[in-house]
Amino acid sequence: MMGKPSSLRMFCIVALSLLIFCACSMVAQENEPISRPFQIKGVFPEMATIAGHEHASEAGFGALLPWADRLWAISYVSHIQGSGTGLYEIDKNMQWRKHPASVVGTFANRMVHYPSNQGIIGPHFIDSAGHVRTAESLKGHRLTATMAHLTDPENKVYFLSMEGPFFEVDVHTLEAKQLFDLVEELELPEGAKAHFKGGFTANGRVVVANNTYHEEEHLGNRTGGRLAEWDGKKWTILERKPFVEVYGKGPRGSTYGNPIFAIGWDRASVILKLFARGEWKTYRLPKGSHSFDHAWNTEWFRIREAQTERFLMDAHGLFYELPVLVYEGKTWGIKPICYHLRIVSDFCYWRGLFVMAGNQTDVAVGQPQSGLWFGNIDELWQFGKPQGWGGPWWEEKVKAGDVSDPFLMTGFDNKVVHFAHDADKTVKFTIEVDFLGNGTWKPYGEISVDAKGYAHHEFPSGFSAHWVRVKVDTGCKVTVYFVYT
Repeated sequence: MMGKPSSLRMFCIVALSLLIFCACSMVAQENEPISRPFQIKGVFPEMATIAGHEHASEAGFGALLPWADRLWAISYVSHIQGSGTGLYEIDKNMQWRKHPASVVGTFANRMVHYPSNQGIIGPHFIDSAGHVRTAESLKGHRLTATMAHLTDPENKVYFLSMEGPFFEVDVHTLEAKQLFDLVEELELPEGAKAHFKGGFTANGRVVVANNTYHEEEHLGNRTGGRLAEWDGKKWTILERKPFVEVYGKGPRGSTYGNPIFAIGWDRASVILKLFARGEWKTYRLPKGSHSFDHAWNTEWFRIREAQTERFLMDAHGLFYELPVLVYEGKTWGIKPICYHLRIVSDFCYWRGLFVMAGNQTDVAVGQPQSGLWFGNIDELWQFGKPQGWGGPWWEEKVKAGDVSDPFLMTGFDNKVVHFAHDADKTVKFTIEVDFLGNGTWKPYGEISVDAKGYAHHEFPSGFSAHWVRVKVDTGCKVTVYFVYT
């Protein structure tokens, strides 16, 4: 018969039992399913940014950045005051949290600085392990673009602020130095409130956009919008019209012609500027809606590389496929995908999902809040069928022999063009089409319009080309306007 176990033996039995229990608990925890957030058709209500009730008019997402094995999203209020917005991260299990380093502000910039292996979003610099540092001196500025440095790209970047301050920032120390006040450099007129947006560096130049646009600009009484470039020595104004996005291929762009794209508009149409082979070219696109025709509703037109070598462009309520190739120095193959009324503040591709950010509910209809949509990129083709209107000339004074900018023609079912003028005699309009997309223009037909008259032409069903343009034989005020349905 065995005697009573010794105290040491009892201790060992208890300790072993505890170890076995803990090990089993750990195994059980590892095998427990991770709680998944609730979602409806790609919308996760938990992943909404909601502004507090104090001093906040909106709570939109300014930028998305896939980086450090996570998706980073930064949201904003319209002014620096307010609460409830900031820097968020989403992991592979769709777990969402607000980062402890988050600061409240108005931020819409994003960039990956590969020389230092850091993702930049808002005033935050994130290393490849997900550690976040914040440039303290930038926190009070409404940051809208981060761009590569012209002369020291290994160690510095540029930041653009909505009100016009332009900074140089050391990516190691995060020390910021203001280089310019672009309101002064770009000669914004008195009364035109600055609203700087996109910016990009390529081909030895920094290109920035300002989308100031109100009724004064629509009526032609003021030119507050700007597209401008800086070569490191001087600023040059390229357009005195509202522009909102500038983007390109970046360091790997030489294979594709190293293009720079910029989106703007006037009352006549959307404007697409292309820099290729040392010069800027101008193209025009239809507007899907006039709801985007002022400085705030045009909040974020974007051009992004949504998939490898696949650019998408969102402009005035239409998504487009935008080929990044600029063979022969031309852009061609631009194709409308869908029509929509969303404010798409940014979009990206992450873990097999196409992600769209929004700016969806402001203080006018309740507590400001916005969310994210996760889906398949091909679902865009299930949105509204492409339609829109616009033209190269809206009551524009032209000279005899003038030729309009190319206007997009492909990708729409039904097409009609309207003509009007104020001349005291008959005016002849010549329509030309470029069906190759490389600037090879062929005559399509002529439309004669009586003195101070009007005419229209309906293109045959199924007829299309990449681009269409118009010539006029008389100096006068003319309107040439396309409607696509």
